[in-house]
Amino acid sequence: MMKALFNRWRTSRPFKDFYTEWITSLKSTLLPLLRRSLSSSSPDLLILSTHVDLLHSHFHSYFTALDRASNNEATHLLFPDWRNPLEKPFLWLGDFHPYIFTNLLRSFLEDDDSDANDDGQAVEFRGKVCNAWRNVDCSLWHNVEQMECGLRLMVPSIVARHKDAQAAVVDKLAVGWRRERGELKVGEVLGDVVDELNRVFLDANRLRRSVLGDIIGALNVLQAALFLERLAQFYVGFCDAELLAEFRKASVKGFSSSHFAGSINYPKRE
Repeated sequence: MMKALFNRWRTSRPFKDFYTEWITSLKSTLLPLLRRSLSSSSPDLLILSTHVDLLHSHFHSYFTALDRASNNEATHLLFPDWRNPLEKPFLWLGDFHPYIFTNLLRSFLEDDDSDANDDGQAVEFRGKVCNAWRNVDCSLWHNVEQMECGLRLMVPSIVARHKDAQAAVVDKLAVGWRRERGELKVGEVLGDVVDELNRVFLDANRLRRSVLGDIIGALNVLQAALFLERLAQFYVGFCDAELLAEFRKASVKGFSSSHFAGSINYPKRE
């Protein structure tokens, strides 16, 4: 009965099928295009800008698809059982935590270029990174701090609403079950709560999209290209078959996926 309620708006094509196609396009088409643009020692900024726009639009289409899918499977998206065990520690209300975006940006800004003496390809790439992020204007640091300040306000608020909705599920089920003496009409009892869960998911998803848009808007073309390349690698990396196989082997030996979540540096409250 509960499963029927939570799937009442679902379409015949689950969102996970869209996600599979989206990741494949990211990995096989858009990321290689961007990398080719960056491979030159003097990238053509016009071509690079086009590929940056394509990749950013691809992420935008992903968040838009999540919004649309929430009308059919919001509760399913909030608890995505189809995500692999590497991804789950990084999820927040159905998708990757927006702090990942700001942490990734800080990783560029705070990079000391200490590993620039690896091989020729690494030196060339690291040189681009160094040039792109050297002498960054203080306004960019200010933008990062403003983004993180906004997250410190918005994330707890959304989490609180989610917890309230979960508590309402338990309360309404308990009261309704007693009144109906085992013949509970779940849909009638939980309809409003499911709608609130849908709104929570939408707000969390819009926050992710907003933070990513703010970051891209604050960067120049080369910075945006390097940022999106690293972000795309992050998304694609979780689907790497060899990495998943190694993780499963490690899990058998007692290694927990929660160790990966420790790499997210959550901004401290001021």
